[in-house]
Formats: sequence, C-alpha cells, structure tokens
Amino acid sequence: MTHRFPVKEIAVQSGLSTATVDRVLNNRTHVSPQTRRRVQDAIEELTRQESQLAARGRRIFIDIVAEAPARFTRQIQQATEAVLTDFKPAALRPRFTFAETMSANEIMAIVERIHRRGSQGICLKARNTVETRQAVQRLKGKGIPVVTVFTDIPDIERLAYVGLNNERAGRTAAYLMLKLLKDDDRTILTTLSQHSFQGEEDRFRAFRTELLRVRPDLELIDASGGGGLSPSTALEVRDRLRGVNAISGVYSMGGGNMAILRALESAGIDPGVFIAHDLDEDNLDLLRSEKLSLVLYHDLRADMRLALRHLLAFHGIGEPPRSFESDIHVVTPLNISSDI
Repeated sequence: MTHRFPVKEIAVQSGLSTATVDRVLNNRTHVSPQTRRRVQDAIEELTRQESQLAARGRRIFIDIVAEAPARFTRQIQQATEAVLTDFKPAALRPRFTFAETMSANEIMAIVERIHRRGSQGICLKARNTVETRQAVQRLKGKGIPVVTVFTDIPDIERLAYVGLNNERAGRTAAYLMLKLLKDDDRTILTTLSQHSFQGEEDRFRAFRTELLRVRPDLELIDASGGGGLSPSTALEVRDRLRGVNAISGVYSMGGGNMAILRALESAGIDPGVFIAHDLDEDNLDLLRSEKLSLVLYHDLRADMRLALRHLLAFHGIGEPPRSFESDIHVVTPLNISSDI
C-alpha cells in the first residue's frame, strides 16, 4: 500500500495501533479486510488534508496562451474565469496571452517572458511547428509544466492534452454528413484555419477517410488557411470556388462561418448541409437562423477545469484527473441549451 505518511500519523487518523498499521502497510497476514479498509481510508483522508493545507493561501499563477480568433479566445477566458472558484482555497491567478495569429518569433518571445517572470504552468493552444515544440521543451527544462488544450502537440513532453478526441470528432462529422446528404450530392467543401493546428488536421483526415470510405464518389474541395478569420477565410473560399457550380455540404473545422456563407452566397451556392465546431456567438446566431445544420460542441468550462487540475496536481495539490477527452455534443437549431 503506497503512502507518504509516518505510521504514527496514519495510526492516529485511523484509530488503530502503530503495530496494526505496520502489518497492513507491509501486507502481513492476520489482518481483516475491515482493518485494511480503515488504513486505506485514513491515507486517503490524510492526502486530501495535505492537499488542502498545501493550497491554503497559495497564489498560483497559470498562463493561458492561445492562437485563435478573438471570438474563441473570449470563450476560453470566460470558461477559465468561471471555474476558478472550484479550486478554493487555492487562489489561481490566470494570465492570458492571446493573439489571432502568432509568428515563430512571437511564440519564442512569449516563452521567454514566461521564463523571466515565472509560472506554475501553461495551458497552450498553438500550432504544431518546430518552433512551438522547441519552446515547450524549453519550458519543461525550467520545470514549467505544459498542458495542451483543444489542439494537441503529441510529439512533445507535455503534461497532458485536454480537449476533444479530434479524430473521433472528424469521424462523427462524416457520419452525420453522410446521413444528411442526398444520393445525387457530389461535392463537399472543407475548411481548416491552418493545417498546422494538429487538432483540426486530425479532424480533417478522419473526416475525409470515413466519408470517402462510404461514398468514394464524393469530391472534397479544401479551402483551408484563412486562420478562422473572416477576410482571409472568405478569400480562401472564393478562390477555391472558381469554376464550381454546386456545393452539397460544408464541414468547417476552424471557424469563420459567416465569411464562408457570404462567399458561397456571392457564388450563388446554397449548401444543403453545413457542419461546424464550437458555440461562439457567430455560430449561435447561425444555428438560430438555421444557416448551420448542426454544431459539434464540447464544454470549454469542463476542459479548462481539467487542464487546471492537471497543473495543480503537478504541484501536489489534489489528485490528477483520470479523464482527458471531452464529450462530443451535437447541437442543432432545436436543442440549443439555455445554459450556453
């Protein structure tokens, strides 16, 4: 039975003698199951008390770094601030560094700034690039743990990834798309903000593989690279629509959906199916007006709560969570929750 407490302390907590506790801890014979349970319960109680004492009065600075459109980083900040009271008596102090685009030099500058001022951990949403991987390794060398959120960087020594299983999300989108398409539909438009965002790339590959496995007759047109930002996304879509007369369905993995719809409308195209991700204010408006068929949604508050728990556990406050992946919720114009 693993523990980090003196036998005498466990004995006091459990109400047993030190000799009995010693027999339990060393797995000796002639100990009843009830006695073993009392020792185990005492260790669990001491662990919880230790965590609470460790947290009391501590200010814990967590950096939230994300490259994403402002409509999504606003959601990240709101979700983070909404769960801070869950961690009392620890006093979490999040510091937000957001940008709609981050160059390699900007990523390195952010990491250097975090080095200088210190941090108890970082929640990171960034592209999977050489520079980002080097930056994360540099943080690890300084003892600053990193949890990747929403999009993973799997080939680094990060503490955990929290967010959707993006491959499963892509397959789910393909399944739903196939159910909604008509037999004579032929052309699907896909959009990512950037292929270098690992999460979106995983969605794209899984969607394409599953879609073409069932309907190899379908043509996929990829209009990615707009960063989820309206002007650049519209430009990418308009460029790919040249010479295209019809689009049967759209799978948008990176946002900018109002711009996508405007570009389609200017080309005289009205897709029968439009599947998107996330419930930002734009997507909620588009759902309510039935411009979107459905949205794949995951609870950002639950995600940020998990990410923060991983970082706190790294510092000995609480136990690390066993769950990592978010549940995939399918939201249509008819089941938009009033809590969103």
